[in-house]
Amino acid sequence: MRKWMWILGMIMVGAASLAQAQHEVLVQGNDKLARVNAAGEIEWEMKWRGIHDIHLLPNGHIMVQEHNRKVVEIHPRRKKVVWEYDSTKMNGNEGKKVEVHAFQPLPNGHIMIAESGPARIIEIDRDGKIHKEIKLKVNNPHPHRDTRLARKLDSGNYLACHEGDGVVREYDGESGAVVWEYEVPLFGKEKKGGHGPEAFGNSVFSAIRLENGNTLIGSGNGHSILEVTPTKKIVWEVHQNDLPGITLAWVTTLEVLPNGNLVIGNCHAGPGQPLLIELERETKKVVWTFDEFDTYGNSVSNSLLPEYSGKSIR
Repeated sequence: MRKWMWILGMIMVGAASLAQAQHEVLVQGNDKLARVNAAGEIEWEMKWRGIHDIHLLPNGHIMVQEHNRKVVEIHPRRKKVVWEYDSTKMNGNEGKKVEVHAFQPLPNGHIMIAESGPARIIEIDRDGKIHKEIKLKVNNPHPHRDTRLARKLDSGNYLACHEGDGVVREYDGESGAVVWEYEVPLFGKEKKGGHGPEAFGNSVFSAIRLENGNTLIGSGNGHSILEVTPTKKIVWEVHQNDLPGITLAWVTTLEVLPNGNLVIGNCHAGPGQPLLIELERETKKVVWTFDEFDTYGNSVSNSLLPEYSGKSIR
């Protein structure tokens, strides 16, 4: 009897752990921007095209890109754009090829924008006035590939992913000098074109600075997540076929949850593969997946978990 009680207890603990791992998701795909609750039900949605970055603001509004050139603020309840900044028409960019793949609302109310084409990071106010400008180092310039995600760090420096170069660079927040850079390795493999699991390269998409000073990198079509030290040593890694039953394709967004778990964006992976994956860092055990391919398709490059933003959509 005790043995069966113990087994039942273990089953209940496992079920409880799985239930705790469920999340609501703010996601974009198949021309829909939606908030999906932990039960997989759509609570809110509106028509919207592809994005590469997304944020929830303190007022519950959503900040996203539009047509890879505008940064806009959406009032969710009204499903209306209430503020926008068009990088193709402002601050010297008129007539230039410009794309925006990353931006960040800052605590002082300004917005950081990484502009591919002009190859710069700017900080603007709500009137579009530039308060800071940092030129970016780009070895293989292209308005679609100069940058993917970029973030301003607590130090004031900027961490930018240069997709076309296959390099993550940290820029001094005042001088703009490159103070650290990491070339994503190819691990002895040849580059292969495409976007799905069959492709390969180092078209890096995301990088976040961890509390321990290391940098966590989503390698894009390198199908991997790498944690590297300031001295550029890989101390933790997950590759394409390391997770049972899962194939990593274009690895995009990364979120580190308060419990230390990691949520990974898995774009262009095809049917039968999850769009998001939550891993326990130490064990690399998959504790949750978001598998909504039929609804959001094969190009979900960005998402976030609203419960950890501390904001509600309203």
